Amino acid sequence: MAKKQKDPPEHWLDEPEEKHFVAATNYLSLLFVDAEAASMVKGLRSAPSIRREANDLLRASRLQLLPETDPVVKKDIKKVAGGKPLSPVLLVRLRAGQSLIVADGYHRICASYHLDEDIEISCRMVDSP
Repeated sequence: MAKKQKDPPEHWLDEPEEKHFVAATNYLSLLFVDAEAASMVKGLRSAPSIRREANDLLRASRLQLLPETDPVVKKDIKKVAGGKPLSPVLLVRLRAGQSLIVADGYHRICASYHLDEDIEISCRMVDSP
């Protein structure tokens, strides 16, 4: 009988770190006018935390899974192994049929997927304007 793999540890902060809101603003301002980007980040600051599975986030965003050898993914996996929690992922939902935007947290999604593809990731999500 195969030995059951131990569940990965819970590894999420309760609140996103400020630097991740700044990163989300910078990224979203490449896709939207500044006022819309600022409005979405304001919404992300007050949005409730939700949980979504790593594999679903990758599928909905249509992003490729980065390898475990990616330097930032590797760093995030080491953080979790060392007991350091990660900042929740920041998401923007577009209209039906369009890709989910990962405003900040792509590497954290990939690191979590490598720990367990069905792991639930702490996120905040807003709808696009």
